[in-house]
Amino acid sequence: MNRVRRDKNSQRTVWLLIFVAVSIFVIIFFAARGRFSAPVSSQAVTGALAPFQRAVSWAGYQVNGVTSAIWELVSAYYQNELLKNEVVQLRQQNLTAAEYAAENERLRNLLGYKQTASQFDLMAAQVIGREQATWTSMIVVNRGSSDGVARNMPVVTEKGLVGVVTEVSPNAAKVQLVLDPRCSVGTLIQRPESRVAGIVQGNIEDALTPNMINIPKNSDVVEGDIIITSGFGGIFPKGIMVGKVKSLHDDGGGLLEVAVVEPAVDFQRLEDVLIITASREAAPAALTPPPQTPGTETDKDGNFIKAEGSEK
Repeated sequence: MNRVRRDKNSQRTVWLLIFVAVSIFVIIFFAARGRFSAPVSSQAVTGALAPFQRAVSWAGYQVNGVTSAIWELVSAYYQNELLKNEVVQLRQQNLTAAEYAAENERLRNLLGYKQTASQFDLMAAQVIGREQATWTSMIVVNRGSSDGVARNMPVVTEKGLVGVVTEVSPNAAKVQLVLDPRCSVGTLIQRPESRVAGIVQGNIEDALTPNMINIPKNSDVVEGDIIITSGFGGIFPKGIMVGKVKSLHDDGGGLLEVAVVEPAVDFQRLEDVLIITASREAAPAALTPPPQTPGTETDKDGNFIKAEGSEK
């Protein structure tokens, strides 16, 4: 008997649970579609279902709150990622704009020099490399024989002398800087009262500061004097700025002085240069031989010319 009663109680419990589940499902289904309405006359049913309605309403509110919070977090994350990407792009654009501005400034200065130095045919080139072993002695530019570049062509900027082309390939060229101890440039002191000649060479002891050598001890050279190319030697045209006298000291022999030169060009920041492919510098005047004494005239080979009527 007890077993039968337990079975009946279990069946009742199961049917009650099924009824409650079906009721909840019906309430949720019709509430979601806006179709649920309890008959006014069914107050008992309304009272019985009220707790379920409150539970469903509370659950829906909680679900909506959690869903909204998750959506806000996801939206904030994606907005943050978009802002980060935008910041990176703006920084890159600023760097690119600054680089273009610096390049325009350099090219504008080179163009200004090209327009004023009408005696030269100038070709713009970019520095694309430096020899590691001779960082302050040699650079590589992106112009070569296919562009008309040849050995012994001078290289300048709007500020002054850079060096001379020493090696050429079809698409590049090596330029020996005036800082190289192997490079020699004939120079003059620009000051009209001085005009002292000398040679500018690289300094082994200080790679960034060349020297002007072969200056006589009592020459009129002072600190601050401007040094220009003299045109001697046939490679560097006359009048190109080389630098200025930074200091003077004795060469050790007692007869000559050495001028420490502050270069006109900042070789550490060298990016763009001009190659002098041709020069229309005025040729020096031809030497006129002095008048010859009558009776001692010579021909162009140095042979004496005998006067008419003289003995043969």
